[in-house]
Amino acid sequence: MEAFDDGIKETELPSGGIAETDVLVVGSGPSGASAALALSTYGIPNIMITKYRWTANTPRSHITNQRAMEFFRDMGIEEEIKAVSTPHDLMGDTVFCSSIAGEEFGRIRTWGTGPQRKGDYVAGSPTLNCDVPQNYLEPVLVSNATKRGTQTRYSSEYVSHVQDAAGVTTTVLDRVTGVHYKIRSKYLIGSDGARSKVAADIDLPFEGQMDVAGSMNITFKADLTEFVGHRPSVLYWVVQPGANVGGIGAGLVRMVRPWNEWLIVWGYDISQPPPEVDNAAALEVVRSLLGMPDLDAEITGTSLWGNNEMYATHLQKGRVFCTGDAVHRHPPSNGLGSNTSVQDSYNLAWKIAAVLKGWAGEALLETYSAERAPVAKQIVLRANKSSREFGGFFDALGVTTAANEAEMIAAIEERKLNTPVGRAKRKALQDAMELKHYEFNAHGVELGQFYQSAAVVSDGSVKPAPASDPELYYTPSTVPGSPLPHAWVGTMKKKVSTLDLAPSTQFTLFTGIAGQAWADAAAAVADKLGIPLKAVVIGPGQEATDLYFDWARLCEIEEDGALLVRPDKIVAWRSLTMVDELEAALLDSLQRMLSTV
Repeated sequence: MEAFDDGIKETELPSGGIAETDVLVVGSGPSGASAALALSTYGIPNIMITKYRWTANTPRSHITNQRAMEFFRDMGIEEEIKAVSTPHDLMGDTVFCSSIAGEEFGRIRTWGTGPQRKGDYVAGSPTLNCDVPQNYLEPVLVSNATKRGTQTRYSSEYVSHVQDAAGVTTTVLDRVTGVHYKIRSKYLIGSDGARSKVAADIDLPFEGQMDVAGSMNITFKADLTEFVGHRPSVLYWVVQPGANVGGIGAGLVRMVRPWNEWLIVWGYDISQPPPEVDNAAALEVVRSLLGMPDLDAEITGTSLWGNNEMYATHLQKGRVFCTGDAVHRHPPSNGLGSNTSVQDSYNLAWKIAAVLKGWAGEALLETYSAERAPVAKQIVLRANKSSREFGGFFDALGVTTAANEAEMIAAIEERKLNTPVGRAKRKALQDAMELKHYEFNAHGVELGQFYQSAAVVSDGSVKPAPASDPELYYTPSTVPGSPLPHAWVGTMKKKVSTLDLAPSTQFTLFTGIAGQAWADAAAAVADKLGIPLKAVVIGPGQEATDLYFDWARLCEIEEDGALLVRPDKIVAWRSLTMVDELEAALLDSLQRMLSTV
């Protein structure tokens, strides 16, 4: 952050007063823009500020998983996101090679594109993952948030804040005029990245460390269709003995736009002075990793950054909350960063809206940390573990024990030999590739979050033990705290997902024809509490019928039972079957979830 001139006199806004809003969002990245979009969708006045003059100018994050896509679907922007994305079917032939034009060591079908896993992804969600570089994603989020009511202010830098019992007063620097001004809000959301000043100002507790490894990005343009069009992927990993930059001997060639815009990620020893990379040096790295010594690539940018392994154990203080990279800082392995950031905001925004609209007590806001801090820890540890698991691949090739470039080349060549050593090396390479499924097909990590907090009312059941590896495989459930399972339901004219029937603008109660009394109770309870609560009866002749009988298998309740779903599509409470005094039971569960008792 650039220091501001203490000599600049703080002034009031031209209107003569302090700007006022319900929520101030600091940062317009995936998390901040998602928070603003959701708040505006819910009718909550908000201002979003960013110290930058526009949205992201580099690709940065890109893998967009199904949970994030479900949020975009809920916000009504799924098709806009798809329009700027590389679709699911072009994401997955992840290649390990000596260079793009050189020898392959193997491929792995990733992100659920292979026949062994695609069914899991199709069954798990109404929408598939895709690849959306951050510089394409952010404009969609910001423009929709602004269209719906967000006051978006660029070149506006967060300086400090003071909170009291009624709200938060934030000092902002207008970086164009050099003038300081204040914004008064009821809540403040710090979505200001891995060097978050908001998180520092509220002294959030962190575990781990920053800058555990160094990386450089090189963006460039070159038409590589001839070399990659037949093996489409977003990632091509290069292991190259005799690396010509002070790196670690391995690099990533990442597709930004198929197949002519690219980003190279190259490691360097962070304990040493950072390398100086001008266009000539960048072009040398590009040509080397591509294996094309005469390629006339257009270098479009370079940057250095640190890999982190740090997460906050608590995400809020009073009226101030932090989301996204501000509270979970990790390498891009597993593609979890922006997705988790979006989900943070999905969790928090409806809760703030519920409190501001008088539906919930302020204690509901304390459940944000209870629910999302464990996710922050999980994804930071998983991403760093995945990064370290590349060591098994290097070991299998034999490059980690080689003393020099010649020995590395010889060790790699040994995998081709009809000898015991060659055979063992081929088996080791296969095993190392299998391990990478934990990075590239970790469906359970992507979809399987489970919340435990006061905003989830237990029915006495426990989450069932997974039948398969919980990191690789997502197992739907309706145990309170679980995401609502996806099933296609509808009529002869139209099918919709169960997720579509539970939009984030309301609370939703699912039941069957035999549970009609629950639907009647829901109307009465909605009236008593003054909240948007809609009952969805699934069955023949109803608004939606169980088209494939999948819902009957997934709902885990009897036809006369009920599932109460929060606005963020988390099962908040359930009754396995009809109960006496069902209206009282539903009222009690909602009041407990909303902290109004």
